[in-house]
Amino acid sequence: MEFIKDITALEALYNQPGAASLRKVVTRLTPLTRKWIAASRYCILSTVGPDGTDGSPRGDDGPVVDELDAHTLLMPDWRGNNRLDSLRNIVTDGRVALMFMVPRSNTVLRVNGQARLTADSVLRARFDRDGKQPATVIVICITEIYPQCARAQIRADLWARDDSADLPKMGAMLAEASSGEEGGADYDAAWAARAAKTLW
Repeated sequence: MEFIKDITALEALYNQPGAASLRKVVTRLTPLTRKWIAASRYCILSTVGPDGTDGSPRGDDGPVVDELDAHTLLMPDWRGNNRLDSLRNIVTDGRVALMFMVPRSNTVLRVNGQARLTADSVLRARFDRDGKQPATVIVICITEIYPQCARAQIRADLWARDDSADLPKMGAMLAEASSGEEGGADYDAAWAARAAKTLW
C-alpha cells in the first residue's frame, strides 16, 4: 500500500473547490447560523491533546450550547463518565471542532475555534437545572462557521433508517472489553433508570 505524503500529491487527485464551498465560511454568528445552532440539541465535540484526539457526543433537552456573544459559545459539561478526555485536551490544547446536528435535517453546521475551560460560578449558574449545575463550562471562541454539504447524510439515508435492532448493547460491549468483570445483561436492564437519575 502506498500512502500520500505531501499536499501537492493530494491536491493532484482532486478538482479545485467550488466557489460556494469557500464563500460559505463566516467568522461569527449570523442571524441564520444563530437560528440553526439554537435548534440543535446535539453535537460532536472534537478535541486534540498530547495523548491523541477525542470525539465526544454532547446533547441537551434544549440548545446544546448558549451564546455569550457573536464570537463566543458556551457549552455546559453535564454529567458523564468522568474520564475527562475532551476536557483534558482542552486544558492542554484549545483547538476544537463542533458538528451541530438537528434530526431530519441533512445539513450539519460546523464550528471551529479555540476553547478554554472554566468553573466560573456565574457561567455555571446560567445552566442551572433545579439546583444542579455543570461542574465546568467550555468557552468556545469561534474562528469559523459553515454549513457542511449534505452528501454524507444523503448517502447514509441517516434520518430515514433504523438499523439498531440487532446491535450489541453497552453492557455486552463492556463485558467483552473487561473479560466479563463489568457490564452484561444486568447492566443494560438497570441503565435507563440509572441514567434518568444522573442526566444532570
